[in-house]
Amino acid sequence: MNGLIPKSPFLIWLNLGLALVVALLGFGLGFYQGLAAQIVILATIGSFAILFGALNYIATIFEARHIAGAGEEPAPKSVGAGSIWSSNQVLIVAMGLLLLAYLIIAASVPVFRTVGNLVAFLLLELILIFAFTVSRRFVHGRSAFIGLIVLVALIVISSFTIDAFLSGPSIKAILLFASFLGIACVGQTLVALLGGLDLSIPYVVGASNIGMLYLIGLGVPSWVALGATIVAGVAFGFMNGVLTYRLQGQALILTLGTGFALAGLVQIITSIGSSFSGNVFGTVPDWLRNLAAMNGETFGLAVPPTILVWIAISVIVIVGLRYSAYGRQIYALGGNRRSAKLIGVSEFKYWTTCYAISGGFAALTGCLLLGWSGGGFIGVGNPYLFTTLAAVVIGGTSLLGGYGGYGFTVIGVLVLQVLTAFLIGIGLKYEWQQFIFGLLILPMVALYGRSPHIRSLV
Repeated sequence: MNGLIPKSPFLIWLNLGLALVVALLGFGLGFYQGLAAQIVILATIGSFAILFGALNYIATIFEARHIAGAGEEPAPKSVGAGSIWSSNQVLIVAMGLLLLAYLIIAASVPVFRTVGNLVAFLLLELILIFAFTVSRRFVHGRSAFIGLIVLVALIVISSFTIDAFLSGPSIKAILLFASFLGIACVGQTLVALLGGLDLSIPYVVGASNIGMLYLIGLGVPSWVALGATIVAGVAFGFMNGVLTYRLQGQALILTLGTGFALAGLVQIITSIGSSFSGNVFGTVPDWLRNLAAMNGETFGLAVPPTILVWIAISVIVIVGLRYSAYGRQIYALGGNRRSAKLIGVSEFKYWTTCYAISGGFAALTGCLLLGWSGGGFIGVGNPYLFTTLAAVVIGGTSLLGGYGGYGFTVIGVLVLQVLTAFLIGIGLKYEWQQFIFGLLILPMVALYGRSPHIRSLV
């Protein structure tokens, strides 16, 4: 029994309190749903006993790891709240934020107060503990491993909580929206690997969305309009790269400002002779609709081509970053600029090309969203201001540069889309989704933020 009970009285009382709170929540939810009193009582007692035992067992593991890491003999007074906190700050914060999110949503959204959602919350907490514990064995890619475990957990929980979650149409919808976000994240990932940020992406997406349809309305062939829009996005990204390179440390403000300016300029141009600023009306070509719409087909298969386009782009970017000289030099610059310069790597060249790539893929995303929606709207890119950064961070790419990759971002994109589908499935609105995303980012930032930067290891 000694191995199942923590030595710290504080931890015992903390576990007792947490188990009691969760059991009482289940007790209240059971009666709220009109379940039989005998079932509610038995379930409450069982959940309290299981959770209290599990929390105590986990606490003993943390105590043993702390003692082993310190090279000390087990001593009841040497392990307390302070030592457990210092050894597991990120996990404790993540679990606390998840609990906070559950309590706030349960208190505010009546339809969320179900036993199924409570069970899903407890499972997610346990899976999070498992992910953080096992990930300690990984020297590299720890945050990506945690993201992958969270992704699997979300899929499993959603499949049991939401009807038809794993049906064909549901999976196709998740992958299609993940494709839009994933393509927009290509440039953000490359820029982050250099230690920069590109907040102009949502504005390029919106400007490209209405800009391409405007060109088509002027009689420009649709393929030419697509190419011209992407080239314009590349040119805009290159301009961002030059400006942010000349004014180091101001990438966030500069790209936000240039993005606003671009969106305003395109609205001015497209609204000439029209009273609908920010909206462009016209006929979207059939090939573009087929490319990005939910009912699009690829060689007769009911799979939107955009999904396959994203898969192809992902393979090219991942392989290119890993095996090409260009990719290796991006990591070199992000890891240690001074050392990279000494071996002849041009920071200006790679900095500007990464921003140019970011602008090009943002423009491509805007054009694809035109095919999906069937109409031009300047605000179509607004969600990408937050989600491109969220996908990069959740995947595990460091915003300090030099660590991560697009494979990590793919994991982050899928986590966000599955989580979005889950939150929509349980009836939460957009503002609640943003709240949950924010809480999800915090522990992931803390996870890689506590690790030494790559340049300190070179």
